[in-house]
Amino acid sequence: MKILVTGGAGYIGSHAVRQLVAAGHEVVVYDNLSTGHRWAVADAPLVEGDLAEREKLSQLMERSRFEALIHFAASTVVPESLAVPLAYYTNNTGNTLGLLELIDRHRIPWYVFSSTAAVYGLPAAWAVTEEAPLAPINPYGASKMMSERICQDLAAASELRYVILRYFNVAGAEPAARIGQATPHATHLIKVACEAVLGVRSGLKLYGTDYPTADGTCIRDYIHVEDLARAHVMALEYLAAGGASEVLNCGYGHGYSVREVLDRVRVVAGVGFSVEEAGRRPGDPPALVADNTRIRRVLGWQPVYDDLEQIVVHALAWERAYQAMRQRA
Repeated sequence: MKILVTGGAGYIGSHAVRQLVAAGHEVVVYDNLSTGHRWAVADAPLVEGDLAEREKLSQLMERSRFEALIHFAASTVVPESLAVPLAYYTNNTGNTLGLLELIDRHRIPWYVFSSTAAVYGLPAAWAVTEEAPLAPINPYGASKMMSERICQDLAAASELRYVILRYFNVAGAEPAARIGQATPHATHLIKVACEAVLGVRSGLKLYGTDYPTADGTCIRDYIHVEDLARAHVMALEYLAAGGASEVLNCGYGHGYSVREVLDRVRVVAGVGFSVEEAGRRPGDPPALVADNTRIRRVLGWQPVYDDLEQIVVHALAWERAYQAMRQRA
């Protein structure tokens, strides 16, 4: 397939791009490089541009006649979304609306959208299914929920078919440590802990120790970025084979508390690091774990890296490689 990937120079997008290229697809990356990196794209051509540059995007679509589009580009930090909500609605919802207008104009038939478990808010069930009510508690989740609805309404009125993938907590890196998370001022727990191990940070803050969980800290479903990237490849191939539009959770179906994750990082690294306990952050649910029954059934997706220690090993190996690369630069 000929595929346009927005945000393909970022953390998750770059892993998906490499897998798409390896699978034989023709990929073009569109990225403004605000949080992504040119070196992460590898062999795929990169067009540098912003989603707000509609005419530039339209001309690219006109020239290339893409069969599919994967939309990764977004703002993704929950606390930031609470501080600057309009920026999140502008980038995540407004720019997605503009992108879908272009998809409709250029008759791109297949669309895969990066959504988030944050659309569920505070789910009643331990393992949340795709049928759970959407009740986001922060602007990040709300902006993604709105984008989902716009996509679904367009598909109902056109021939567009889509797969919406709702991510749980993404972590890890490519096993060979060629790419990984290099987002400036990253907030992902395992990334931050690995930076603390290497002295890139003086330590980290543990936000909230009084949640209704076994050890008082938040529980999350951590999915390896390589398994998540493979879900995108499989989603496109599913659509190309005639599959109907779907919404699918991307997680492993079990979770770990913040304390459990930090303990595992200490064990893998063989060193400790400073942890400062702080109050809860606004917008953080106590627990968020995926029911992944549907993605297994619909796509035939099976996790390969469902092991917290392996996720940490890959994340730490990448962090060492990335810091060495920065020092050489």
